[in-house]
Amino acid sequence: MRTRLICLFVVPVAIALAQDKATEKPPAPTDPLSAFNKTAYGYAKMAILRSAEKMPEENYSFKPTDSVRSFGEILGHVADAQYMFCSVALAEKNPAPKIEQTKTSKAELIAALKDAFAYCDKAYDSMTDAAGSQTVNLFGTPYVPKTSVLGVNLIHTMEHYGNLTTYLRIKNIVPPTSEQAPPPAPKK
Repeated sequence: MRTRLICLFVVPVAIALAQDKATEKPPAPTDPLSAFNKTAYGYAKMAILRSAEKMPEENYSFKPTDSVRSFGEILGHVADAQYMFCSVALAEKNPAPKIEQTKTSKAELIAALKDAFAYCDKAYDSMTDAAGSQTVNLFGTPYVPKTSVLGVNLIHTMEHYGNLTTYLRIKNIVPPTSEQAPPPAPKK
């Protein structure tokens, strides 16, 4: 009888404690604005690189109409933009490699994108909310917070991911962000 009473008390308490633990929020990051920007940037970087990898090289010159950039030109443009935006956030001179005008092959463009993202990684990795509140001049607009410069970079990158998604779909290729997640590994 005593064992049953203990079980009647202990089991519900253990379940309640486990549920409380499961619904606890993780601790807030020290720099929530910068942390979110960095997470979103990682997603954008993955989407662009996976798109570049998925498109066959023979389609890098593809453009749905003559008035728009080709798939490869978009990738070069995105790479150039990484240097432009992140050099502003880092308060450095833009290396301006002119990738869009000089690289055309799949291998060259993927390598250039990886280099451009590595450059931007420095900006996102080193940014804190305090440093992000420092202002810079962006496109002639003074007093733009550095965090906002990185946010505009994200908007620009995802804008062009939207272009790449359309090009991939026209070529019957599923864009990276539309792929189904692989099934979970079987439990052993």
